Amino acid sequence: MSGSLPSRQAWRELYDVAVDFKKMACWTWMWESDVFGVQDPESSEVGYCCIMGRAGEHFALSVYLGTEGLGGYQRMRCHGDSLSPFAALLLQRCLMASFEDRRHVTKRDYAVIKALGLKFRGRNSWPLFRSYLPGYVPWYLTGEEAERLTVALRQTVEVALRFKDDPGLLTPPSKNRYLVRVPAKEGPAILWRDEWADPVPVEKKAIHAEPLDVNRVRGIRRMSLQLRGTWEVDAFYLPQAVQEKEGRPYFPHAILAVDRRSNAILEFRLAKPEDFASELREAILEIMEHVEIMPRLVLVKQEEVFKLLEPIASQLKIKLRRAKRLRALEDAQEFLVAFSEDERFL
Repeated sequence: MSGSLPSRQAWRELYDVAVDFKKMACWTWMWESDVFGVQDPESSEVGYCCIMGRAGEHFALSVYLGTEGLGGYQRMRCHGDSLSPFAALLLQRCLMASFEDRRHVTKRDYAVIKALGLKFRGRNSWPLFRSYLPGYVPWYLTGEEAERLTVALRQTVEVALRFKDDPGLLTPPSKNRYLVRVPAKEGPAILWRDEWADPVPVEKKAIHAEPLDVNRVRGIRRMSLQLRGTWEVDAFYLPQAVQEKEGRPYFPHAILAVDRRSNAILEFRLAKPEDFASELREAILEIMEHVEIMPRLVLVKQEEVFKLLEPIASQLKIKLRRAKRLRALEDAQEFLVAFSEDERFL
């Protein structure tokens, strides 16, 4: 999430190509479904470009980063009507150049515009650049992100003009393939070519957690507590953003454990997205060290939660299962999400 700020030259190039993109108004002949890829010359990751504005409401280019970003875009298109704005936000891994009214431009944005000597007037005329990452608030670009978005905008202008003359340009030769603009360096220059390609397979994310303290688990096992009842355990994002110092604001991961029979909340704590795995294990171990009766069964929804709790449950001879619904926990979750709108709660 950290990175150097864009240089003055990087900002200049980004604003210049964004202005060109806006003047072209390619949303008048392209739809959001006309998606194509641009491979980043530095990272080689493909960004999948989606042009918005055909409906005359939101004018933007979104560059969905990698297969993970593309998957989030596809889920939004498939389930958009049933997703809340917050749920849709959590799906997005992308860079966006949009054109907004003046009221959406922050002091930080305006300082860059003023330093470059640029002027914009009217509705949907102010360029706005943001980075989207699941679990985090949309934020200002790093230098690397600014350069990547500049490349994507330039290639979008190229592809959009060709598409205007050839509406079949983006029609794939086979299902699930995308036209990708691929760079090749020849000396100081970069030459671009078209290539039809499948999105690369998504690599399963490694779960980063502190090693399980087996001595603590053995200590719990030596307590020889009775096994009875069912716990429901899950983790979810709260929509109330948190910012520490000058870092990027994030949506805290809420870790919740509920006794299914009594609906009693056994544990509730907040964690940074990157600390979630370790905090989840710590929360469950702390509960177990202080209860008089252990659960016979623990129900979870998410695969990641299941994998984190599996070694604990296995050693304590507790059954662990995934379930589509966690009725007691979902009732508590609904209350906590509503209550989190009060900043005093966090």
